[in-house]
Amino acid sequence: MRIFNSLTRKKEEFKPIHAQNVGMYTCGPTVYDFSSIGNFRTYVTSDVLRRTLTLNGYKVKSVMNITDVGHLTGDGDLGEDKLAKAAKREHKTAWDIAKFYGEAFEKDSKKLNILPHDVVARATDHIKEQIQLIRRLEGKGFTYKTSDGIYFDTVKYEKDTGAKYGELSTLDEIKEGSRVEKNPEKKNPRDFALWKFSYKGGRSFDSAQDDAASCRHMEWESPWGFGFPGWHIECSAMSMKYLGETFDVHTGGEDLRQTHHPNEVAQSEGATGKKFVNYWMHVTFLLVDGKRMGKSVGNAYTVSDVEKKGIEPLALRYLYLTAHYRDPLNFTWEALEGAQSALERLRSQVSNFSSQESGGGKGKVKEYRDKFTDALDNDLGTPQALAVVWDVVKSDISSVDKRKLILSFDEVLGLEVSKVPQVSKVPKEVRERVRQREELRKQEKWDEADKVRKEMLEMGYTIKDTDSGPQVKKLRVTSNK
Repeated sequence: MRIFNSLTRKKEEFKPIHAQNVGMYTCGPTVYDFSSIGNFRTYVTSDVLRRTLTLNGYKVKSVMNITDVGHLTGDGDLGEDKLAKAAKREHKTAWDIAKFYGEAFEKDSKKLNILPHDVVARATDHIKEQIQLIRRLEGKGFTYKTSDGIYFDTVKYEKDTGAKYGELSTLDEIKEGSRVEKNPEKKNPRDFALWKFSYKGGRSFDSAQDDAASCRHMEWESPWGFGFPGWHIECSAMSMKYLGETFDVHTGGEDLRQTHHPNEVAQSEGATGKKFVNYWMHVTFLLVDGKRMGKSVGNAYTVSDVEKKGIEPLALRYLYLTAHYRDPLNFTWEALEGAQSALERLRSQVSNFSSQESGGGKGKVKEYRDKFTDALDNDLGTPQALAVVWDVVKSDISSVDKRKLILSFDEVLGLEVSKVPQVSKVPKEVRERVRQREELRKQEKWDEADKVRKEMLEMGYTIKDTDSGPQVKKLRVTSNK
């Protein structure tokens, strides 16, 4: 199995620390809002990686963090905590915000068939571990104090360890005042907060009725005073607690490669003197209509938005798999509808394959199985793996072998292809619209035919033209609750 290691910038053979056991850490969500379909591209990729490792015979211990404190709105350790900002927005406590959006993330993950992690570690449950790690760094002289917190000294880290800070990224190119806010008390623009002092210097409020605008809801005692941990320290503290001071693979979105992950490396290796992670994997951004996704742009769609369009979340998972995780993927609603149609065709084929007749053609079966495994073992080549699935559908091997093969492939792809296609009764008035549209198409009255199609959409039905005739389907609109 070969994966592209962001640290070395090349594809490498995967060799775990322990022969059959793999420690894997996934950078999870900051639970101040619903996770976007861009975020979920990363989480589905991590899920496919985990399933592929299992396919290769490894026993995987999977850990994901939940950031429910410390993630500030600014890149340079200034600004407001995202949880506190959401609390003000929704007139709730930060604890309420974290609980609500954490549960929403869990529900959306299930809809996308992401396997439950062995450990889901919340930052607020690991304050002690974060403080202990900061104390280790303090003992080695890698910290200093400012008026607003305890900071990691990147220059001293490089000088004392001989390591190069920011190997994962291009942090050396960052100019103070452009990507990061100016902080005159920092020794170096690249330095980052390990612990932030309370804005008020007093204890936190614990109810939504208190003035959230003037104080945080999440603060703790520490050797340096009342406050809260910096964003980066949580991942180092929690990953090393559950996976050891050196572990196999760490995944995340490409945005984390620039600041968060280099900071994880520096503080972890600064504390332990050991290599932190052997393989880093980063997933490329999802585009929307060819543009960068963002909440401010209004195109940061969620799983609920997908469902409102009458499209099931697993069609989104299918769409993710059609592109390599390191390649840009352009999301459009038309592309998602195409993924839904493809998934339904695949399920229809699988439902028609026999599960009772005797199989045959073992050589061909092994050939397809090897092609599928080889595709995934080549840095998670999901587009090639999907192509093998469709090759099996069209192959001349027995029906029972096709079914067995595709179901075994789905243990990695996670598309629930054994789901029985739902057939709904089409009302008489809708069938009449279909007949009218067919007549108009025969007369090449395309505009009028399109008007009929739009009328059908308003009635809650879609129509797709196929070689065997028009296929009518009821929109699967679900609640946003």
